[in-house]
Amino acid sequence: MVSGDVMTAARSVLVIGGGIVGLSSALALRERGFDVTLLDDAPERPCASWGNIGHIATEQVEPLASWRMTMQMPRRLMSIGGPVSFPPSAIATWLPFGLRLLAAGTPSRFARGKAALSALLEQALPAWRIRVATIGATDLLRETGHIVAWERAASATRGRRALARPAASAAVSCHDLTDEQGELLRATISRPIIDAMRYEGTASIADPGSALDALRTAFLAMGGRLETGMAGREHVTGPATDLVVVAAGVRSKRLMEALGHRVPIIAERGYHIQSPSAHWPAGLPPIVFEDRALVVSGFTSGLRATSFVEFTRHDAPPDPRKWARLRRHVQDLGLSFGDDTATWYGSRPTLPDYLPAIGRSTRNPRILYAFGHQHLGLTLGPMTGVIIAALATGERSPVDLSAFAVDRFAAAF
Repeated sequence: MVSGDVMTAARSVLVIGGGIVGLSSALALRERGFDVTLLDDAPERPCASWGNIGHIATEQVEPLASWRMTMQMPRRLMSIGGPVSFPPSAIATWLPFGLRLLAAGTPSRFARGKAALSALLEQALPAWRIRVATIGATDLLRETGHIVAWERAASATRGRRALARPAASAAVSCHDLTDEQGELLRATISRPIIDAMRYEGTASIADPGSALDALRTAFLAMGGRLETGMAGREHVTGPATDLVVVAAGVRSKRLMEALGHRVPIIAERGYHIQSPSAHWPAGLPPIVFEDRALVVSGFTSGLRATSFVEFTRHDAPPDPRKWARLRRHVQDLGLSFGDDTATWYGSRPTLPDYLPAIGRSTRNPRILYAFGHQHLGLTLGPMTGVIIAALATGERSPVDLSAFAVDRFAAAF
């Protein structure tokens, strides 16, 4: 039923993955009239779409795969107080990934990646505005920007200097705090803050869990079907549906490799703590405490603090030291996370060049894919859904997808 690039005859779709990218894709396809089934493995631990800090990061147009970032890595290791860790037990996983990251961070490849990511992020916030309006949940989107704060004079000077450079995105700008924000920050944080700046043009979600629930509810209300189970090879090689969308995060690797694609993805794990009773002023947007590599945000479900970039296996046990450090950070800042504090860890699906994989399989045109969004899954979820719907209907993608083709990994580098 599927032939070439024209998918007008394709009516049934299986979407594999129930995170923000999978849900956004399933909903966009259902809106186009497709008969859509969403297959979610319903893991015991909620996915990264649920556990993130809710930041719509339109400012992050520079891929983290760069030689500049690589040079900074030794100063950011967890062993000396930073957020980055390479567990020795996972060396067989992170060492090959790291070598590919070095190759992907050359100036020329970085420049191409930045251009591609900029084009995608330019449409991310407009896509979110449309999505929350169509599902009747405009209160989920908070266009209040975010704050970056420094506790050390040297880091404040470096930070100010960096933010004074020409803006990476025309839609994002940096400013001094408003008087109200300054007063709220001083009243909330007991630790002396040397300097802080606010971003305009970024946004956040009122609660990631509520956002996932709203998307799922809208999908089911439109007649979509939700099934629980683990996807296997038969789901991508069998003829059960006209189209299959692989949006399973780090688990996309085995599904795509069953088709013959090379997918050097890694579980780049983050950790959070959250308290439903901790206080956070309503007028205070998410704050990045730069010296601690810590982000704190108040949600409708409570106050959350998150950090860490742990390169490891998806099934590796968690590192309790990371939750302990998060607790020390929030205590140092004077934030009250009490006995009701819950913990979480989860896997960001990350590819070596820090670009997502979005497109159609060259091995089997029935297969569309959308995974590897690293720290930008929440940011790019609705926009990715728009792209997947365009591919499914044979329309032209709203952005050039050449940089996001999974076949860029066909040759070793």
